[in-house]
Amino acid sequence: MPAMICALLLGVCGCQTAQKRKPLAAPAAVAPPTIPAGTGPATRSAAQTTAPAGEEAVVLPKADPVGALIAQVEKEYEAGQENYRAGHLEAARQDFDRAFNLLLQSPVPVQADERLQHEFDRIVDGVNGLEMVALERGDGFTEQESEPAPIDEANEVTFPVDPNVKAKAEAEIKATRSDLPLMMTDQVAAYISYFSTRGRGTLEHALTRAGRYQEMIHRIFKEEGVPQDLIYLAQAESGFHPLALSRAGARGMWQFMSSRARAYGLEKNWWLDDRQDPEKSTRAAARHLKDLYNQFGDWYLAMAAYNSGPGTVQSAVRRTGYADFWELYRRNVLPRETRNYVPIIVAVTIMAKNPSQYGLDHIIPEKPVLSDAVKIHYPVDLRLVAECVDASVSDLEDLNPSLLRLNTPKDGTFELHLPPGTRDKYLTAIGAIPENMRVWWRYHKVERGESLDRLARTYRTTARAIAQANHLAGDALEPHRKLIIPIAPGKQVPGETGDMYSRRATFYKVRHGDTVTSVAQEFGVPADRLRRWNRLKGGSLRAGRTLRIYLPVRHNAGESTRVANSGFSKPKSKLKKTSNGRVLHKVRQGETLTSIASSYNTTVVVLRRDNPKASAHPRVGDVLTVRNSR
Repeated sequence: MPAMICALLLGVCGCQTAQKRKPLAAPAAVAPPTIPAGTGPATRSAAQTTAPAGEEAVVLPKADPVGALIAQVEKEYEAGQENYRAGHLEAARQDFDRAFNLLLQSPVPVQADERLQHEFDRIVDGVNGLEMVALERGDGFTEQESEPAPIDEANEVTFPVDPNVKAKAEAEIKATRSDLPLMMTDQVAAYISYFSTRGRGTLEHALTRAGRYQEMIHRIFKEEGVPQDLIYLAQAESGFHPLALSRAGARGMWQFMSSRARAYGLEKNWWLDDRQDPEKSTRAAARHLKDLYNQFGDWYLAMAAYNSGPGTVQSAVRRTGYADFWELYRRNVLPRETRNYVPIIVAVTIMAKNPSQYGLDHIIPEKPVLSDAVKIHYPVDLRLVAECVDASVSDLEDLNPSLLRLNTPKDGTFELHLPPGTRDKYLTAIGAIPENMRVWWRYHKVERGESLDRLARTYRTTARAIAQANHLAGDALEPHRKLIIPIAPGKQVPGETGDMYSRRATFYKVRHGDTVTSVAQEFGVPADRLRRWNRLKGGSLRAGRTLRIYLPVRHNAGESTRVANSGFSKPKSKLKKTSNGRVLHKVRQGETLTSIASSYNTTVVVLRRDNPKASAHPRVGDVLTVRNSR
């Protein structure tokens, strides 16, 4: 993508103007005129056709690539709005990103056509407006980070069959007690080789995490009447991670797809996803597996149907006449992933039940997850909950993995899990906070030297409000005392999303060679924040992807200043006014066109126009002419 388009994106999107533009409708399609019969390609030009004698020539309208592009952009934008309203936030994000990419990849530069400029501004304003609403409801488009499902990697590998491994496993099966009918095949032996080498770390990690949920799973399986060794299905699928997400969209420890989850009572909405609730999803998985066994009369076929759906397996049985998984495997009538699925689970089961033979006896399972539970009928921010019970937010997130955001659901009842022994402490502390303020107010533990005025400035409230909420008679504060901080709805707490970072997104198109680290450094944001905003894993980036970035801000005497360097402070630069009242700005370390434009309340487009020879990525020491609009 040309550098100028990159600069345009930074400028148009990075400019945090409050001005609203009227939506520009895509031009209506024009029906082409009827071509007279007998008129061939050789008798008409690109713009007109020759009419019969005595008639005027019919002029064909010229193609309007801009109008066609705007129509495509509108289609993606409308799809994003529909997904947004349905609570499908990741799908909405992808739709909006496609709308931006269509504009940025256009052969007609956005700044070269007024209609494209208006459409771009309209999409930016629309998406930012939706995200601001999302921020008020929770944490915007940012959902809880997921973990890649280990089953995806295992499904892609091909390992040779080691005769020694197979012979050893065949001998071990005879002495292995299992409530599943374990079998040894070449495919099972190949996966034993895989989990003994390349996949060993994945297996060991899963066996370690198994301790967190093993007792709960065994209890539910016993209550539902399914084999205990089906626990290894979760080990293979997710490694016992409630936040596991497959490339196909299956989620949770038991890797439910959305439609199947709803059939077994697992709810998914803006606030939560029950597929990530360990106990609820385990109950649903046990019932689903039992239903599949009742349908097929065979646990291997039940597992295959769990993976690909009962209709797929039923069709394979009907076509071949064999209700036997291994026969269906030999006849290659099941999807590749399903053919691998059952051997993976059997291999994991054999190895887990024979730890000493496979060098797994050194693994120490984690302790079971214990918690206090309290049913609540009001929304509450997990950060407030953490302050009530003196725990970390990450501890609360681990205990409540079904929550997609840091708030509990706005409506209905939710079972909130707390650290063991803290139920009464929570109920006492939360009782002092009005129900309708439990997503806004906070607790603060006083440090030595702090004053009411200082706390008021920090939390953007008033000293009087803090004093009234805590029934304080004077200004003196007792160190280590926990104070209620009344924060007005809509205000953000220091350090939380929307306070240190702008609530209006900047959109950036990834170029070849970009990495998470390089982009984060260019915009002056932490790499982990960039990953969270865009649900990224690792440090690599795909060229052409659109990233959502929130520029750092600093609050100073009620004024927010956007900056773009790693220290979150506005870089100082000697300014010299020109004869026409403009300013000469010398570029400092960490500055970008976006940060400079924001500092002067202008746009990158204006900077580029006033500095036609300037690079899209200015170097330290470059001098730019700036229209100072402050």
